[in-house]
Amino acid sequence: MLWTRTPSSRPRGRRRLAAVASAAVLAVAAGDGGGPLRSPAEAGTLTVATWNMCGVRDWNCAGTGSGEAKRRRMERLATGAGARVLFLQETCAADVEAVRASLGVSWHAEFRAYLRRGRDGRRTAVRCGAPERGRAGYALLSAYPLSSVRTVSALQPTVGVRRGILCAFVAAHDVTVCAAHLTPRGGDRAHPSWEFRDDQLKALVDAVPGKRVVYGGDLNVDPPGEHNPLSWVWPENAHRAHRECDASRPARATHVSGHKLDHLFTGLPVLGCRVSGTGVSDHRAVLIRVDTGTG
Repeated sequence: MLWTRTPSSRPRGRRRLAAVASAAVLAVAAGDGGGPLRSPAEAGTLTVATWNMCGVRDWNCAGTGSGEAKRRRMERLATGAGARVLFLQETCAADVEAVRASLGVSWHAEFRAYLRRGRDGRRTAVRCGAPERGRAGYALLSAYPLSSVRTVSALQPTVGVRRGILCAFVAAHDVTVCAAHLTPRGGDRAHPSWEFRDDQLKALVDAVPGKRVVYGGDLNVDPPGEHNPLSWVWPENAHRAHRECDASRPARATHVSGHKLDHLFTGLPVLGCRVSGTGVSDHRAVLIRVDTGTG
């Protein structure tokens, strides 16, 4: 079965910490999803994917595949799975541009670099590990023009890596999209016990009022539920105002650690949801297909 229709129940789960994924684990992850990655494009429907590519070599990603393999998989999400908007985390500037160019002139990209803030207040870009791949960051890749592009302000670590939230408007489907990568536990080296996800999740949810939205990404936290001690970081209306793509009970893991860290929300009718292994990351890709009514 290529797609799972999403019931109206709420997901449950728990959290993330970095894990070095073995090739064997990644091979199992690559087999998830119940078949090859493909989804027919239909008028009035939009498929959005989110994927943490594990492209920063020093972030426990050295054994997860080459840059070329990751680029091929990114391209396959578009050409095979039918994703017309991709939310990318831990990606590389050169990789995003290479795939955008390969997909054709109709594709557009917006990239934002991670910034590492030192104890002296200086900010430096995070590198992907290979000079030719450039800076590391998060991005939007779209088959349609992106307008009203903006970075959403949210509390960030005083010392450490600053991630972010990037929003844009897709006029072709009259939909606002927001791609996020939130701060994991211990993300502030000066204050490792400080929590940022509550403020960042609130900023993300507040950035997408209304129903014509698709948003999410690597939120670095499991869904709220009785077994998740971090449920309190979620805004009260997060799972009420919009539906999360994967409402399975329990929610399907998106990280090799067994946790669901990657989420996609929408206020539009959900036609299907997929969690798919890629074989070249410690994260699985999540894809949502929605009815935009624009056909």
